[in-house]
Amino acid sequence: MIEIKKFKNGLRALVAPMKSTEAVTILILVGTGSVYEAKNISGVSHFLEHLFFKGTVARSRLGQVAREMDGLGAEHNAFTSKEITGFWIKSSHRHFDRALEIIADLLLNPLFKPEEIEKERGVILQEISMYEDMPQRNVWEVFDELMYGDQPAGWNIAGTNQSIRGISRNNIVEYKQKQYVPSNALMVVAGNVSPKSAFSKINSLFLSFSLGRPEKMQKVVFKQKGPRVKIKRKETDQTHLVLGVKGCDMFDPRRHVLTLLSVILGGNMSSRLFMEIREKLGLAYYVGTQTSFETYGGYFTVNAGVPHGSLEKTVKKIMEVLQRAAGNGVSAKELKLAKDYARGIMALSFESSDEVASFYGEQALFRKKILSPEEIWRKMEKFSRDDLARAARDLFHPSRFNLAVIGPHQNPDFYKKLLEKSAI
Repeated sequence: MIEIKKFKNGLRALVAPMKSTEAVTILILVGTGSVYEAKNISGVSHFLEHLFFKGTVARSRLGQVAREMDGLGAEHNAFTSKEITGFWIKSSHRHFDRALEIIADLLLNPLFKPEEIEKERGVILQEISMYEDMPQRNVWEVFDELMYGDQPAGWNIAGTNQSIRGISRNNIVEYKQKQYVPSNALMVVAGNVSPKSAFSKINSLFLSFSLGRPEKMQKVVFKQKGPRVKIKRKETDQTHLVLGVKGCDMFDPRRHVLTLLSVILGGNMSSRLFMEIREKLGLAYYVGTQTSFETYGGYFTVNAGVPHGSLEKTVKKIMEVLQRAAGNGVSAKELKLAKDYARGIMALSFESSDEVASFYGEQALFRKKILSPEEIWRKMEKFSRDDLARAARDLFHPSRFNLAVIGPHQNPDFYKKLLEKSAI
């Protein structure tokens, strides 16, 4: 029973009351991220996200923001993605007023002290280096580069060493003024709160939110004529790979079909890929499928970590599993299990106020119609084996595949030919 309100300055707020919990989550979503950036300031969205926590006019002392949040016994963090920057705090509902005031202060009254910017610049450079040393994560950046090339959708969300060193305070302030405006933001509250009271307090605290019109995202261009392979040669203990194809965007009704297909092929411990790659062959500790749905597109992927000498064997087996799905579809039993699993996972997630906030918030930020869990479930329940078989045939054609690898390998042409030979 969510309630939504739009205030005079253009800010929207969504409240999802949950009487059965003692917690409340406050989530602010801003419709901006790395795909809105120019190359010379690549990483500015993420840089800015960090800086909001470095002090405000009312909370200017070092560490004061963190101490006040910790004093509430609250969890708090922020995140930057391709299209969204978010800030959240989860606390006891008894601390709602204080938590809301703190998070409003962070966004509306940041200081952006030059000395704090310089210190945080060093922190972010270390963050980039840290992820370079985490090939299981870094391989996704290689995959994005392969998919989208030299455009914002293909760049690292955190930026590069060069771009981070070049971002000035003026760049940060200008980006904040352009993108952080009421019409581009959504306030979400989920938990043990009264919608009427929450709306009143949000309206009061965000009256000073600066008006403006945000910059639009540059059009994302996707081109592919055949299978593509990108290998980042690195001495690692394990080879990490992502094998994927272009899927659909978040507005496409087929996204629910792809979600079910993902469950069957690699979404849990009884999935086809888990059973083949890990249980039968013992090639990987982790293997699974993921789906991504953005406003500009999406993808369907398989990722795994395997011994260096088993890369070829693993790629062949993954392609074999995908080919079977495209050629023979899925069984009635698999489809029922996938639907039951998807519904169960959704039900469990709604036990938590932060999951509820994210579920409704990301829909409300981009969509005209917000679907309840039950509405999504009814859509999924209608899909048949034919729907999943059709999606698999459309997706898993050799010309559509992209393989990203990190490990001590070379000769991407060999793996490109391997993908080309995988006729469906």
